[in-house]
Amino acid sequence: MPLRIAVDVRHIGDFGIGTYIRSLVHALAGFDLETEYVLVGGAAELGTFSGLPGNFRTAVYNRSDAASLDNVRFPMFVQGLHADLVHIPLNRVPVLMRRPYVVTIHDISSLTVDARQGVRAGLHRWRFQRGLLRAERVIAVSEATRRDVQHMFGVPAGRLRMVYNAPDPEFFTRGTDGAGGILERYQIEYPFLLYAGNIRPQKNIPRLVEAFAVVREELAAHPVYRDLRLIIIGDEISRYPSVRQAVIKSRVEEEVRFLGFVPFDTLRCFYEAAAAFVFPSRYEGFGLPPLEAMACGTPVVTSNVSSLPEVVGDAAVLVNPENVFDIARGIREILLDQKLRAELVERGRRPAARFSWERTARAVREIYGEAARR
Repeated sequence: MPLRIAVDVRHIGDFGIGTYIRSLVHALAGFDLETEYVLVGGAAELGTFSGLPGNFRTAVYNRSDAASLDNVRFPMFVQGLHADLVHIPLNRVPVLMRRPYVVTIHDISSLTVDARQGVRAGLHRWRFQRGLLRAERVIAVSEATRRDVQHMFGVPAGRLRMVYNAPDPEFFTRGTDGAGGILERYQIEYPFLLYAGNIRPQKNIPRLVEAFAVVREELAAHPVYRDLRLIIIGDEISRYPSVRQAVIKSRVEEEVRFLGFVPFDTLRCFYEAAAAFVFPSRYEGFGLPPLEAMACGTPVVTSNVSSLPEVVGDAAVLVNPENVFDIARGIREILLDQKLRAELVERGRRPAARFSWERTARAVREIYGEAARR
């Protein structure tokens, strides 16, 4: 009898985790035609999957994992699927989740950078740790994350596996026929720095805005960059007043644009057109956006902390994310040093190509086999 694996795909619409779910499922479908896969999610989420082989089917479950009753309802639902194993692709494991299951942990920022105090915070930490300790296997997306999980939560090394993420293969397909039209639609007629991702506190967007203001003032007379702008793609700005305050305080209201979420081809177009991609995050479990930018041939400035040096290697300018002037220094270097730009673009292709979703999916499939055998 082939294994039957249930995969929770409810977060397919999220910025980073959605990429993980979508890419993993399609990569598994590319080589594994024997295992039975059941994709569990709402009707809208499941509607994004098409063209999968016959060993993939869907099961509609419309309840959010943020609902309290999900701690009971989801375990009951997947039990009815008679799966040999459940893969929960982020560490939000229902309290009454039955074993065996595999969980992927992308980072621990909610307990470090975003940490809060009080009873609710204590319950969050308890649930977080419980989900990891009861899993047959915990998949960490980088060595930095694996170390954090082992040291902070005591997950036995024998149940921890490190499996890297990877950029969407479509980012390696250079150029889109409608690229000029996309930029024209957004009225982009100037050089710009790009940030793409969500805007949670650890992403450090206020310091990025302040560093941009410093660089813009320094380059006010530059023939190319005197009209430099900053474009931020991702979350809704209304949810993060500190970012708006940084824009106002730095007096760059007219020079910073927030575009929210954009379609894939539009995102790729912005990656390719950017003068540089700047990602000064204070904590990353993996850090996919810098790799996406590298795959598009764009030089990258990123942080020298957590998993980011591990992921980008020598293919990016590394800066101290706590220091606005060091972030500004990195931006200035990458804009003005043409030799450095060319070297980073060339080096960036190598680490971006080193990560592959087929390699990731084969490693995850092996972990499924280990966990199910236990």
